[in-house]
Amino acid sequence: MDNERLLHVGLDVGSTTVKIVVMDDDLETIYTSYERHFSDTKNTVCKVLDELANKYINNEFTIALTGSGAMSAAKFLDFPFIQEVVSCKRAVEKYIPQTDVVIELGGEDAKIIYFDKFVEQRMNGTCAGGTGAFLDQMASLLHTDTAGLNELAKNYKTIYPIASRCGVFAKTDVQPLINEGAEKSDIAVSIFQAVVNQTISGLACGRPIRGHIAFLGGPLNYLSELRKRFVETLNLTPEETIVPNDAHLLVAKGAALDSLNRNPVSVQKLKGKIEVLRNSHDTTTKPLSPLFSIDAEYEAFKERHSKAKVKRRDLNGFAGDCFIGIDAGSTTTKLAIIDNEGSLLYSIYRNNEGDPLKSVVSMLKEVYNVLPKEAKIRYARCYGLW
Repeated sequence: MDNERLLHVGLDVGSTTVKIVVMDDDLETIYTSYERHFSDTKNTVCKVLDELANKYINNEFTIALTGSGAMSAAKFLDFPFIQEVVSCKRAVEKYIPQTDVVIELGGEDAKIIYFDKFVEQRMNGTCAGGTGAFLDQMASLLHTDTAGLNELAKNYKTIYPIASRCGVFAKTDVQPLINEGAEKSDIAVSIFQAVVNQTISGLACGRPIRGHIAFLGGPLNYLSELRKRFVETLNLTPEETIVPNDAHLLVAKGAALDSLNRNPVSVQKLKGKIEVLRNSHDTTTKPLSPLFSIDAEYEAFKERHSKAKVKRRDLNGFAGDCFIGIDAGSTTTKLAIIDNEGSLLYSIYRNNEGDPLKSVVSMLKEVYNVLPKEAKIRYARCYGLW
């Protein structure tokens, strides 16, 4: 525990994570934290600052906040807010001054920053295509996480074209590859290559990415195979490739550097500010009115919609003609059995686990196990993407 030393704190509140860096007067990093906030930004910031206050109970702090989710927190905490490009610029100039271009990927943000006569930033819009959130979504299709995606990509043989401008578009490319039995390692590396293509084409927009390139942000810090796809696509040499220590914390370091000339606060004052943030309420948004203001409205809704139900019959003891319909979709398989009057006798809805044929065969076996001997299948048909 440090005693009565002034510490400098940078807090980077991103779209998916909260990062904190604590430096001493020699600008040596003495403490860091990196946590996902799972959309509970306010309470995660409070938690991180509580841990700081409890760890350094005899110290004073200069604090600055940065990041896409920091503006509101900075307002309630009454700490300075630093635009993240400014924080990034300060950190780059301090720690990796040879940098010509920064490529930074966050949870929902993607940026290219050119360091020339003038600093120029290119950033994605409201869509999170080609960012950490996109990688999370794609990893779930392969029943893994981003770390698992990285391990899979190490053993690839083939790279397939996959859209990355939107997660929906990417899924329509990835799911057929899964269904057709493509190697998971090839799909994983193809997802990484899609992120590279989206970043370069969507953000650089034709401007060359040359010189010494620094890779920042959580995904590029933790995912070696994603960095490798960037390096190979841009034809970078080892000398041109910059991966700074704690690349995911560099923007937070920039905020800490910016806090140097700010007024310090004691632990007691910091804890008071934390309570203000914890009890704060956002007054800038206008929530929508509830669909049902009273229970009677909800009950009337249920009664009205309950009239539009499929007529059902019990399959047990059924005798006569019946008909089977199968919908083999990209991710799920659905099966229904009806009688001559269109009444539903039996249904199954199941994830196909990336193997539609196996899913259909399994369902049909299940049907033959439960179908009464007196029931006669007159017709069966399969539709779907498969």
